[in-house]
Amino acid sequence: MKNIPNFFTLLNLVFGCIAIVCILQTGETIVQLDIEGFVHVQLPEKITWGALFIFGAAIVDFLDGFIARLFKSTSAMGKQLDSLADVVSFGVAPGLILYQLLRISLAQEEGAVDASVIGLLPALLIPCAAAWRLAKFNIDETQQYSFKGLPTPAAGITIASFPLITWFQNSNIQFLFTNKWCLYGFIVLLTFLMVSNIPMMSLKVKNFAIKNNIPKILLLLISVIAAILFQWLAIPIILVSYVVLSLIFKNINE
Repeated sequence: MKNIPNFFTLLNLVFGCIAIVCILQTGETIVQLDIEGFVHVQLPEKITWGALFIFGAAIVDFLDGFIARLFKSTSAMGKQLDSLADVVSFGVAPGLILYQLLRISLAQEEGAVDASVIGLLPALLIPCAAAWRLAKFNIDETQQYSFKGLPTPAAGITIASFPLITWFQNSNIQFLFTNKWCLYGFIVLLTFLMVSNIPMMSLKVKNFAIKNNIPKILLLLISVIAAILFQWLAIPIILVSYVVLSLIFKNINE
């Protein structure tokens, strides 16, 4: 029974690996449709499949922790294994999504054939920041009911939403996720949040007192409303809300 949580952790890793395979199998780059002055970028479908597998990894990542607590089978090995899986599923795979989105962005520019690969390398900051964040978490015993820096899964899920927003949303905001300067901005912001010591709330419940769970309740309400109104676009909105609420209620989270 004690290895059941580790099975789910390994499944998290498998989903992350499948996501990487899907993300790298992009086929014929992009399709551009000029509609009434707009250039609509249609992403290769397999990038969206990769993003969905990252979400699958997030679900399994939640389950392994839940099952470990349920069976009281938490262990030092399980903690290390979880972090190693998270580096792949929420660091490497999302980093490759950004790599492909940057490649698509550069492919739209004049002289794209001669574009340097250097413009794609900032995407690799994400897996580096994820590894740094997880290593720091593993040696810090104080991060149980609050975090120092943005949790790696939150950053990975947010990046995974980018191709889904571009593929499924009928919105003028789509261009943000295939514009290299916006993508560079996202990379810098998420990297900074992951490696920083900014206090972030944990979603674990220490007790059921309403006053101690106000930020979690507000985040839940915002999440439900945003999901109904904005579909996949809700995920970046939820991330921003999470960071803002963590800063406003940092005294409760400590």
